[in-house]
Amino acid sequence: MSSSRPLSVSADKAERGAAALIDTIWHADTQLAIIIRAGYVREGITFLTPDDFSQQLGYMNRPAGYRIAAHVHNAVPRAVAFTREVLFIKSGRLRADFYSDERVYVESRILRAGDVLLLAAGGHGFEMLENTEMIEVKQGPYAGDGDKTLFEAVAPSRIRLRD
Repeated sequence: MSSSRPLSVSADKAERGAAALIDTIWHADTQLAIIIRAGYVREGITFLTPDDFSQQLGYMNRPAGYRIAAHVHNAVPRAVAFTREVLFIKSGRLRADFYSDERVYVESRILRAGDVLLLAAGGHGFEMLENTEMIEVKQGPYAGDGDKTLFEAVAPSRIRLRD
């Protein structure tokens, strides 16, 4: 069974409105995806992923003149077992279909220009509803055909769309 769960609960009305623009897709206890909608705005920095995710997704909103100290990142050995992807929807509109790790269809969402999608677990497929440009970010190095396993997509008559 799938459900959408807020990332956090807040009594502040402005934060509740911002949380509505963060959409999470779950199957049982597995978080499949996080969507940051184009209209999401919050002051400061917010990381939307748990610390143990191999792909971290954060949002920053800083005023003019704010400085981030110059820095380099240290060599820290990390083990990446599964590829996680982040898609930036530059233009257009598409439907994202989400599947469990067992390739069972869970549900679908519509993504629009300005939305950001982190694919955290399970499977996924897409149908472009308009001409669409996306930017994809994922861990490397790319493993070619060994990077993914194709499977039968959900039948159009079974699509459960949450917009």
